[in-house]
Amino acid sequence: MKVSIQGIRGSFHHMVANHYFDSFELNECSTFESLVKSVVEKESEYGIMAIENSIAGSIIPNYALIDEYNLLITGEHNLSIDHNFMCLPNQNINEIKEVHSHPMALLQCSKFFSNYPHIKLIESEDTALFAKNIRDNNIRGVGAIASLEASKIYTLQILETSIQTIKNNKTRFVILEKNKKNTLDFDKAALKFILDHKRGSLATVLNMMSDCNLNLTKIQSLPVIQTPGKYAFFVDITFKSIENYKKAIKIIELMAQEFKILGEYKFQKS
Repeated sequence: MKVSIQGIRGSFHHMVANHYFDSFELNECSTFESLVKSVVEKESEYGIMAIENSIAGSIIPNYALIDEYNLLITGEHNLSIDHNFMCLPNQNINEIKEVHSHPMALLQCSKFFSNYPHIKLIESEDTALFAKNIRDNNIRGVGAIASLEASKIYTLQILETSIQTIKNNKTRFVILEKNKKNTLDFDKAALKFILDHKRGSLATVLNMMSDCNLNLTKIQSLPVIQTPGKYAFFVDITFKSIENYKKAIKIIELMAQEFKILGEYKFQKS
């Protein structure tokens, strides 16, 4: 079984794959779009994609990719994100002049590095990738921010653990597939709909969901590129009764100009 991730071994996407699947072959993708295409073109059976962070919010372009390529969300996993400061062995923090990592990791750890003004923060495209680069090129005097898993894989020394400012930092990842599996064992769904551009249309749909005992856990809007001023709504809902869910789906189909089920899967508590 092949699983595509954005990033390389030791990345947070790789950690999710290890948590979610018992055994798999890893397909490393440099971008989210190449990840999606690998699943669409059946190079991999599954894809793992970050969709939301508790600090940074929704990763909006990824909603658009799932929709554009007609992929299905068949699972989710919430991962606690711990950022760790690492370098080649036998160095101390005063010897580190630069630290390279993903812009979001640098932002989330900026308070820690304010105590070390001699360290220059430099953006790179991925957390684990620069950790690998340090090892491959034997770069001394330079650090990376990455997972503990990355430090083990690339045999780097940990200078400080959990250096993020906000400790309760979680990212929600979704599991993507090309083809839908028939199952009744689900209690969460991801939906997309476009409504008439008139007053109260969204409120009417949300009230109907409440009447059907659906719990709205997420709502995200994206502009419809072809129609300025109109928006597509992406919502996540949970429910206890599939019958109530099916009833709500039928009503939304009647009310919406465009409607799509992006996925039906088991809800994972944070």
